[in-house]
Amino acid sequence: MKIEHKTIAEFFAGIGLMRMGLDRNGWHTVWANDIDPDKIEMYRHHFRDNPDPLVQGDVHLLDSKLIPTVTLATASFPCTDLSLAGARRGLAGAGSGAFWGFVDALKSMGARRPPLVLLENVTGFLTSHNGEDLRNACLALNDLGYAVDAFIIDAVHFVPQSRQRLFVVGTTQIGSARVSERPPSFFEGNGRPAALSDFIMMHPDISWKIRELPPLPKRKKQLSDLLESYSANSAIWWSSERAEYLLNQMSPRHREIADEMINGKETSYGTVFRRVRQGRSMAELRVDGIAGCLRTPRGGSGRQILFAAGNGRFGVRLLTARECSRLMGAGEFRMSEKLTLNKALFGFGDAVCVSVVEWIAKNYFDPLLSDFEGAENPKTVAYGKPA
Repeated sequence: MKIEHKTIAEFFAGIGLMRMGLDRNGWHTVWANDIDPDKIEMYRHHFRDNPDPLVQGDVHLLDSKLIPTVTLATASFPCTDLSLAGARRGLAGAGSGAFWGFVDALKSMGARRPPLVLLENVTGFLTSHNGEDLRNACLALNDLGYAVDAFIIDAVHFVPQSRQRLFVVGTTQIGSARVSERPPSFFEGNGRPAALSDFIMMHPDISWKIRELPPLPKRKKQLSDLLESYSANSAIWWSSERAEYLLNQMSPRHREIADEMINGKETSYGTVFRRVRQGRSMAELRVDGIAGCLRTPRGGSGRQILFAAGNGRFGVRLLTARECSRLMGAGEFRMSEKLTLNKALFGFGDAVCVSVVEWIAKNYFDPLLSDFEGAENPKTVAYGKPA
């Protein structure tokens, strides 16, 4: 099968970080869709020098005849009902249930369906409803003619942010899948931890096509390398009273760490999230040079706080929009001067790490496209029901 162009239809486009990652590896987004006006505004501002492929609207109401024929369809569908922070309604929820609108759009494309599909979501997708949501999603792709693969990548391999995400790749079948009597040796390990490997092995009713993954890279930068510089008297820093209040919200163990940082001879950095523990708001400090997972700032608890200390002093402020973009591998993202911090945090907190997508494009999709040109890659093993 000859693939002429590396073209993309980007569902649930958000602010366009999936597109950015694929763009870096020579892909071209020719159509995109999202429903959120604030994210669409950020998307269009960043890509303002390029033709605008973005269609605003509900995924359930899309006219499939207007979706162009492409190589790849991506879907970073809402994690609202799959995350621990949500109500765990799963794919039956109003948010994450938008996945079925994506499936319907592919189904309506008929013979024009793209040969490749990429889903991206939180790792809660793996455990939602005891794995039934992921099983149903994979079977839905099977029904559309795709064999599936799954892997988990933590953005911490690329950027100083702890951000695990589950990826599911759908590939149109080439011939019949062969069933492996024994699991391939690479199932558990790089990109496929035990929980995911167990899921694959326990669901032979799903048509799998598992590819061996190359080793993930070793991150080169720490949180401190991505921070913007502000003078001590900048208005961005919290007042001494507000900063002291945060310090007093720390547990004895975290307060001890903070005091050590304050008394240090050099400035060091940590990040803080507020969490409710036993009915009390607590400030939890992280000092391993890695930021916590960026989140949407609903209710204020999703705002990640920077704690800087040394030489007998300490300062507290929120991470900036630019720092968040860097933590997502999107340091060059262009933001309007009118963009509020809250809107920026929503945009980046709901997005996928650009560096991870770039790695997938180079190390997974490029070899996969080569397979379409000729023989199957010998490192590809089908496991599960034949197509």
